[in-house]
Amino acid sequence: MIAVVPGLLDELGGAIWHGFVVFLRVSAVVSLLPAFGERSVPTRVKLGVAVAFSLVVAPAVQIEPLAPGMAAMVRVITAETLIGLILGVGLRLFVLALQTAGSVAAQSTSLSQILGGAAADPLPAMGYLLTLAGLALAVLLNLHVRAAQFLVHSYMLFPAGIVPAASDVSQWGVAQIAHSFSLAFGLAAPFVIASLIYNLALGVINRAMPQLMVAFIGAPAITFAGLFLLFAGTPIILSVWSDALLSFLNDPTRVTP
Repeated sequence: MIAVVPGLLDELGGAIWHGFVVFLRVSAVVSLLPAFGERSVPTRVKLGVAVAFSLVVAPAVQIEPLAPGMAAMVRVITAETLIGLILGVGLRLFVLALQTAGSVAAQSTSLSQILGGAAADPLPAMGYLLTLAGLALAVLLNLHVRAAQFLVHSYMLFPAGIVPAASDVSQWGVAQIAHSFSLAFGLAAPFVIASLIYNLALGVINRAMPQLMVAFIGAPAITFAGLFLLFAGTPIILSVWSDALLSFLNDPTRVTP
């Protein structure tokens, strides 16, 4: 009996360390995960989600036993937290793309001041609507299942306790940020084109009939055009955005052109 107790303690200690290491990466990702990591979600709910994801991910991954020494423990904790934050930032950039697209679209169609403070972040109505719709669509597409698969796959790309090279992380980060802004501008392109056509037409009409108050005619027209484009283009915008998000979840190291 005395010989069995130390063995049980070793097994228990190994299981606790295994779960703790997985929790470090998972909690960092969950804090930035779309829908689950929003500022409006209470901290206790985020903690519960992180624990639930950890219970799902932990049996599917292998963690090397802890080497003796405080330095080894600090290295593993730092590496896992850093990897989780890197992956979480990559996911959070997709939410930023929707917010940026909504801001560009609202500014282009003179709708940037309607319901500007409705969200936790100061967003125009279009940005708030697109962000909320995108998060709802991501959840409907089983974001929780894909996120769990993403976390399990991350241990193949970034083994536990190994810090990624700074040069690789910097190149990957710059590429992801560039892709985020490219995606945002692509999503808002119909509104920018409509605004360009509107301003060109307004200038031509103003030159042809200087006495006509074109602003009184043009302002309702661009507002109606912006709302119509939002109504007609939102399904396509969300489809393109969700495809990009799912592509990142399948392979976070590849940047979709």
